[in-house]
Amino acid sequence: MENLNENVILADAKENPVKRLLITGLVILSMFVAMKNFFNYADYFNATPVSVPVGSLTLISILAIALLLVMVLFLKVQAFIALLITSMFVGLGTGMPLVGIIDSIQKGMGGTLGFVATVVGIGAIFGEILEASGGAQALSHTLIKKFGRDKASWALMLTGFIVAIPVFLDVGFIILVPIVFSLAKEAKKSVLCYGIPLLAGLAVTHTFIPPTPGPVAVAEIVGADLGWVILFGAIIGLPTAILAGNVFGKYIGEKIFIDPMQFGKDDMATEIDMPPFAAVVSIVAVPLVLIVVNTITTTMVKSGALQPGFMVDLFKFVGHPFFALILATLIAIYFLGIRRGFSKDDILNLSTKALGPAGLIILVTGAGGVFKQILVDSGIGTLLAEKIAASSMPAIVLAFLIAALVRVTQGSATVAMITAAGIMAPVMAVMDMSAPMKALMVISMASGATLLSHVNDSGFWLVNRYFNMTEEQTLKSWTVMTSIISVSGFLLSWLISSFI
Repeated sequence: MENLNENVILADAKENPVKRLLITGLVILSMFVAMKNFFNYADYFNATPVSVPVGSLTLISILAIALLLVMVLFLKVQAFIALLITSMFVGLGTGMPLVGIIDSIQKGMGGTLGFVATVVGIGAIFGEILEASGGAQALSHTLIKKFGRDKASWALMLTGFIVAIPVFLDVGFIILVPIVFSLAKEAKKSVLCYGIPLLAGLAVTHTFIPPTPGPVAVAEIVGADLGWVILFGAIIGLPTAILAGNVFGKYIGEKIFIDPMQFGKDDMATEIDMPPFAAVVSIVAVPLVLIVVNTITTTMVKSGALQPGFMVDLFKFVGHPFFALILATLIAIYFLGIRRGFSKDDILNLSTKALGPAGLIILVTGAGGVFKQILVDSGIGTLLAEKIAASSMPAIVLAFLIAALVRVTQGSATVAMITAAGIMAPVMAVMDMSAPMKALMVISMASGATLLSHVNDSGFWLVNRYFNMTEEQTLKSWTVMTSIISVSGFLLSWLISSFI
């Protein structure tokens, strides 16, 4: 259904002469301005750009965002390619030498992927092992028992909140949706009474808490500490998930009745082959705890409360995301895989399968790093920082608005976060933000990238098809839920930032 919808949008853009004219005009204007500025301001023989007027830098910034959106939204250019083209356009338009543009691309790609590729790759394998072992179902079954059937929606929200730390949102939803159907049948309630809490838990953690790819990528681009992002992601994420999942889920479940009986037989999984609840929670907690301990140790050293030495270096080593995730993955492979009958070939196949979806995220993130580096090297980052410093708009608000704009117009939360991070990174560097403030900026951008999931977002159609809803019902339930997450996450981030 998602692909059909995308084809309709693309066909509409092709058949509508006004849209076609506007798109063509924008592309021609962008290339004209870029080449004009390049020949006017580039001192090619000295390999350094001359001073570019503020007006030209501002125009290039606006055209760059417009060009990126047009390529992704209407021309259907893959985000990885679109970000690279936009970066080259900015380089040319600001008078950077040709060799300098290539150097910035290489520097931005390499500097970003040196960290992100490792974390996302290991995290994907970790999540795949948890999924294949039945760990997600073990969490949901145990929590439902603890909370009782009357409060099963709370158990599902918490399950989603925990599962989405190592597992992608769509995968976690597909694994757990049979439990939603079973509970709704038993209670004779709308599927949304249980589905929305599960989705809220999944969406909040997937967006706010590393090692999921989005916040990891943004944190690396803007130079935020993952430990602080985890801490603030949990502090802000849990009340946000309760509001968007349990409170709104109860309300919308009474307004829209999605009959659970239409989904066939009871698909509730049995608990016979599931791993122990305590083992799953402990394994998921390993990388989070180690990363947070590393952050606490680093903070204490900087404040003078702890003196550098071997133990400090040890904590930093084991708490680095590389080691923390490798350790958690090895523990998961042994206790959730080998000890439960997985063969060596099974583990290898699962690991290989996990790296497929991770590859695209890694490449898009690398292109976001290129975009950031071009903005820094071209001088646009400094211009933006000066403009923000002179205005009354806080940087955390601008970060949210940029991510929200890209999200609503082109649909991908990952692209929205990375685009906003690329724009805000040079601004944050000039403003010399503290580590906690950088982490709140990450949450703000992640919040903006969650706003108004609608027909251009694959998540919209995933929920629409699995719950067999109309587009109107999906807008009233899923879209409103994502908007509650977005606004709540941003407001809490902004509130906490006022005390830092």
